Amino acid sequence: MGDFSFIERGPFSIIVDNLTPVDVPTVEDEAIRDLSRAREDALQDLKAAKLRLKAFLLRHDIRYTGRATWSPAHLRWLSAVVCPTPAQHIVFQEYVRAVNEQTERLERLEQALHAQVKSWRLNPVVEALQALRGVPFTRAVTTVAELGDLTRFANPRHLMKCLGLMPSEYSSAERRHQGSITKAGKTHARRALVEGAWAYRDPAKVSRPLHLRLATPSKAVQDSSWKAQARLCTRDRRLMARGKHANQVVVAMANQVTVTP
Repeated sequence: MGDFSFIERGPFSIIVDNLTPVDVPTVEDEAIRDLSRAREDALQDLKAAKLRLKAFLLRHDIRYTGRATWSPAHLRWLSAVVCPTPAQHIVFQEYVRAVNEQTERLERLEQALHAQVKSWRLNPVVEALQALRGVPFTRAVTTVAELGDLTRFANPRHLMKCLGLMPSEYSSAERRHQGSITKAGKTHARRALVEGAWAYRDPAKVSRPLHLRLATPSKAVQDSSWKAQARLCTRDRRLMARGKHANQVVVAMANQVTVTP
């Protein structure tokens, strides 16, 4: 039999078997998490506004022939677009204004996030995570804000379980089958790690953005970052060579990032 705990409630005692502790974030931790989620919401709203504008232009066969959208050249092209009718041009201008407003909103939230994290007690963890390839500031903050103090996890397996990166299991008698990941737990943190894991598709290297991020962490963190990058890039190529689907490989990379020392 397992260990029992007693909860006194009035004249009665309730026996609870194997209580599981629940992490309660501090007010400061919850505030950073709210700010991080607001920034993510603004990003999704910006993507939706851009999609509506592009769909409107394609519907009227107004096509941009340049290379990259939302570049300075593309923005200059948008400023010169004239729609067939005055009513349609009003709609076009409103869509452009919506994109500009969401862009400014995103910039405000990102600036506020940078300012607030500087004095956060978990800022050293955020800085250390940025030493990893594919984990810039926003992904590092999202991960730490959602997970809180990482020392509360007894081992990497508990961390992966909290992130929903553990494979699901279907067992019957002596047969054991593992399926896709459970996706149970911290959705925002899991999404951030999976997005960052795509960076390991290319050979190991220190890009300019990563080089700038490595200026702050200690030498030990820098060495650990390079070892992790070399190991994960090699593992990515091996899994792809075995014929694994790209989505399966990137989830496996996100899983491995969580156990990186």
